[in-house]
Amino acid sequence: MFEFLTGTFLATPVWMWLVFIAVVGLLLVLDLGVLHREAREIEVKESLVLSAIYISLGLAFGFWVWWSFDNLKPEGVGLAGAEAATLYWTGFIVEKTLAMDNVFVIAMIFTYFAVPRIYQHRVLFWGILGVIVLRAIMIGLGATIVAQFSWVLYIFAAFLIFTGIKMWVMADAKPDIASNPLLTFMRRRFNVTDDLHGEKFWVKKPHPQSGKATWFMTPLFLALVLVEVADVIFAVDSVPAIFAITTDPFIVYTSNIFAILGLRALYFALAAMVHRFHYLKYALSVLLVFIGSKIFVADLVFPETGKFPPALSLSITFVILAAGIAWSLWKTRGDAAVAK
Repeated sequence: MFEFLTGTFLATPVWMWLVFIAVVGLLLVLDLGVLHREAREIEVKESLVLSAIYISLGLAFGFWVWWSFDNLKPEGVGLAGAEAATLYWTGFIVEKTLAMDNVFVIAMIFTYFAVPRIYQHRVLFWGILGVIVLRAIMIGLGATIVAQFSWVLYIFAAFLIFTGIKMWVMADAKPDIASNPLLTFMRRRFNVTDDLHGEKFWVKKPHPQSGKATWFMTPLFLALVLVEVADVIFAVDSVPAIFAITTDPFIVYTSNIFAILGLRALYFALAAMVHRFHYLKYALSVLLVFIGSKIFVADLVFPETGKFPPALSLSITFVILAAGIAWSLWKTRGDAAVAK
């Protein structure tokens, strides 16, 4: 038993993975089983407090990464503690900001289906569980591919630059939920109710043609499916972004999950003031271009190490995002809140 715990998985001691899984599991149990056991509307004030707690825990985990990489990993294997923590914080900040962009799309999905705030937390909880599993699969595949073919990082980098430029050009474009091909397919192929049925994803009722009791999807389930699909789309950006920052699987996955864990709380805080972050997409586009381009310039600018200094990368990331948020808040300071 103890030999298993001291073994390694993806160059990291198994017990470090188990500690992380235990922390995540505890947070999910507290969130669903204690704080939000019953369906209720989450107020903005509570959402802000929970968001602050999740962000603080995510940042604090970076210090544990620092200590554990210096003291617990096999000597000479992997990164030094300070470098590992800096890369973790960079990945956490980037993923948290990309998650903010995802919040805006989720808000549009809930608005389209007219999902009351009292039921939104159920969709977000199951959505986040799906994200955790999905990211584990995508990151596992990504780590395996990068380990075998290091040149794939240059493809990731080029994709990030292209995505950043595309995001800048299409910053003002809004997704057309009604014309979503998947939504059209589900409505055509499956039984779907027009009205919500509380917080139920499925309901059983008589079929309008046969009269037999049949299971029907509710709009809440359709919203859940689109939320999951939205994360798949955002993962196509975020997973290459984190691998362009670091290829250490432990840092990649933990920074991703800690950034996502507080997404539900963050949603209820930001959904009421989406209009105040209109220009954040421009900062994100610049950030993606920066993350992608530093892969190409690292060998030229830093020939001694062949990689961009983590502390400098973290500093530039922080400046770009802080400038984007500050500019958004300044430009929209007189705007009225968008009706929910």
